[in-house]
Amino acid sequence: MLDGMPRQRGATAPAPAPVGAPPAVRAPRWWHLLPTPAGTPFTFAYVAVLAVTSVVTTLAGPALVHSLHEGSSTDVAHLLRAPVSVLLASAVWIAGGLLSPYALAFVVVLTALERRAGGVRAMGAFLAGHVVATLATEVPVGLAVLFGHLPPTSLHRLDYGISFGVAASVGALAGLLRPWLRWPLLVLVGGALVDDLIAFADPMTNWGHLIALATGVACWPLVRPRRRTAAAIAPSSR
Repeated sequence: MLDGMPRQRGATAPAPAPVGAPPAVRAPRWWHLLPTPAGTPFTFAYVAVLAVTSVVTTLAGPALVHSLHEGSSTDVAHLLRAPVSVLLASAVWIAGGLLSPYALAFVVVLTALERRAGGVRAMGAFLAGHVVATLATEVPVGLAVLFGHLPPTSLHRLDYGISFGVAASVGALAGLLRPWLRWPLLVLVGGALVDDLIAFADPMTNWGHLIALATGVACWPLVRPRRRTAAAIAPSSR
């Protein structure tokens, strides 16, 4: 039973199994951490896409892989020409392949989010973080080039991957957890992202991760199930 979902009062107990019938086989609890076609279709389909692109990255030559990544990059130049298509294309590549830490986080977090919020809401939170964080980090680059603070080559900065969406999914999932787990998760993940920002290795991407996490937190009203009001439940007086 999911957190926050009360047991229905007055429900009848299940009928006992017939004598001699084989015991029901229950899937282990860890199985719910993995996506399934019926239970989490969005996550399952997305993992399948990432598996295909990871195989392409592994088997294709370096020149072809670089060309594919460059064509899917959400740099300023591509965003100005084809913003929608490049935002979608950039989210089908994962740095390091399916064995990377982001891949494991993606599978576990998005599966848990979709099981609790549904596929449409999970997809909305993921895409919101991906799009908002990308624009929040690339628009300042375009303005800096326009005013002469950065060279024109910055318009072609290679940028792709699912990390913004993963960070947003973590933020959204936290809103569906109990407080004793919600706040330690946000502190742990947020602290790690701040630590990366302080290291200043890639400040634009690191700022993007923090923005994506905050976007996921802002999606709590979206992912949390709506509760029917008493007025809606009460029978009509007419």
